[in-house]
Amino acid sequence: MTTEIDVVIPTLNAAASLARTLAALGTPADLALTVTVCDGGSRDDTPSIARTAGARVVTAAAGRGQQLATGAEAGQAPWLFFLHADSRPGPGWADAVGRFVAAPDNQDRAAYLRLRFESADPRARRIERLVGWRSRMLGLPYGDQGLLLSRAFYRRLGGFAALPLMEDVDLVRRIGRHRLVPLAADMITSARRYERDGWMLRPLRNLSCLVLFFAGLSPQAIRRLYG
Repeated sequence: MTTEIDVVIPTLNAAASLARTLAALGTPADLALTVTVCDGGSRDDTPSIARTAGARVVTAAAGRGQQLATGAEAGQAPWLFFLHADSRPGPGWADAVGRFVAAPDNQDRAAYLRLRFESADPRARRIERLVGWRSRMLGLPYGDQGLLLSRAFYRRLGGFAALPLMEDVDLVRRIGRHRLVPLAADMITSARRYERDGWMLRPLRNLSCLVLFFAGLSPQAIRRLYG
């Protein structure tokens, strides 16, 4: 039985990475994927790259939360799979997704993939282990790990809030730790920010953003710190 899934990818000047992400999705045998790229006003070739790959392109005001929400509403499939443009699912992802959506108990759960950086730096492996711990123990997978859930569950949760940042944290907190399931597949994501800012400074900056969000600082203010 083929499962229909709407894949939603928010973009803003993502030409450097989008083609690889779309190619990684492929055409899985038991999954019928409809890919929606929700663009926030790119000034590069992002929209044309998406259309060439067969994706549907819609537009929204720039801001990941708004873009994700708009992209989700553009489709009708019973399942939603949210990705970042610079994160691509690794080998075996379709089988892991297929097993998750086939289980009736998962209609009221959400799933995420293991984070793997596109870097050979040993410091990347340490960050990956910390991310795995944070995801399992605190129930805080981030958007660069992907998020899979039924459309009905997504709507009951209220969907993505129109936040420019921390929209992923906001949603997974509403899902709750005990309804989040790690999948046995990798999400390979860009290490660009870590290589640019440093393998210690970048995680500290991310942690600071998380603490400030929990403390009630507005996402608009946090975005300036995030960089």
